[in-house]
Amino acid sequence: MRSRKIIEDRPDSHPPYALLRAGFPYLKTIGMIRTTPSPVDIAVLDRNNLFVLCRGRGVILNSLDDDYPLRRSPVGENGDGDGQFVWPTTVILDQDQNLYVSDEALNRVTIFDREGKFKSKWGSQGTEEGKFNRLSGIAFDGEENIYTTDSMNHRVQKVTKNGVFIAKWGEFGAGPGQFNMPWGIHVDYWGYVYVADWRNSRIQKFTPSGEFVFELTGSPKNKFKRPSGVAVDRHGDIYVADRENHCIQLFNKEGRYVEKFVGDATISKSGRTYLMSNPGPLRQRESTDLEIQKRFRGPVSVRVDDNYNMYVPDYGSSRVQVYKKEAYPLSPEQIAPPQRSPRLYTM
Repeated sequence: MRSRKIIEDRPDSHPPYALLRAGFPYLKTIGMIRTTPSPVDIAVLDRNNLFVLCRGRGVILNSLDDDYPLRRSPVGENGDGDGQFVWPTTVILDQDQNLYVSDEALNRVTIFDREGKFKSKWGSQGTEEGKFNRLSGIAFDGEENIYTTDSMNHRVQKVTKNGVFIAKWGEFGAGPGQFNMPWGIHVDYWGYVYVADWRNSRIQKFTPSGEFVFELTGSPKNKFKRPSGVAVDRHGDIYVADRENHCIQLFNKEGRYVEKFVGDATISKSGRTYLMSNPGPLRQRESTDLEIQKRFRGPVSVRVDDNYNMYVPDYGSSRVQVYKKEAYPLSPEQIAPPQRSPRLYTM
C-alpha cells in the first residue's frame, strides 16, 4: 500500500477507545484468471484504480469500477534483467506513486514510476547487512524507510527507500523476536511493525526499533496455519491472511479475535463478459458447486485502504475480493466499562 507520514497531533494519532461494529459486507470481485492470474498483492492507486501483482504476469493496473486492465501491457515481465521479475512477492507505493516490487528469487526491489517505466533497483543475495536470502515482504514507515522480511536469513531489515541499510533484528527460532521464514510485513499508522512469521504460524508485533510487543496465533478455535500477510487499519484492527486455512482472521487492537472471512465471491464484470461469449466454460459453471466457488483459496495477502475497504488477493482463484468495513469510533463516555463476564446482546 502507499506510504504515509505519521502525524502525532491529528485526531487519529491513536486508535479509538472502542468501536461499534455495524458490519463488514462483501462489495465485489475484481479480475479472473485471464486478466489477474495468481494475484499475490495489491496496491491502491486512488478511489478508482488499483495495481494487482500477479505471479508470472507482473503488475496490472486495474479499474475498480469497470474491472478491466487499463493498460495493454503489465508493468514488468519474466526475466532477471532491469524491470523484470522471477518471483515477485509484494508491491507498495511511495508518496510520489512510484511502485516498489520485491522479488524473492532475485533478492531485490525494483522501482517503477506510476506509468510503469523502470527507474532503478537494489538488493542482492547474502547474509551481510543490507543483503537478503529470499527477500519477500516490504513496507514503508512514515518516513518512507522500508522494513523488509529477509525470509531465509530469519530476520527483519530496515533500509532507506534506496536500499541503504539502517537496522536489523531477529534470528532463527520460535521465541519472542525470533523467526522461522518470515513472509509478510506491515507498518501501522503509529509506527508499529507486524510480521507474518510464516513457519512459526504466528504474527509478531514490534516497536519501530524491534522490541517485541505481543504475538497472535489465531482464534481459540482456528489457529493460524502458515499466515502469509498482515494489515492494520486506522482503528487499529489487525487483519491476517491465514493462507492454509483459506481465510482472513480479524483481531482488535489488543489482539482479541473478532471474526473471520471465508470468501463471498461473485463473478466479476470481466468474468461475466468472458463467460457470456464462451459457451463451453458457461456450461461447466452451470454444473459447478457454487458454494465452493465463493470461498478463498490460499489468500496470500490482505490490504485495507484509508476508506476501510478490505482487499483480498485470492491467489488460488485468480481474483481479488473486496469488502467494506462499517464501524463507528466510541469514546470512554459512550460505552460501559469492560465486564468481568462479557455477554453478547443482540438487537
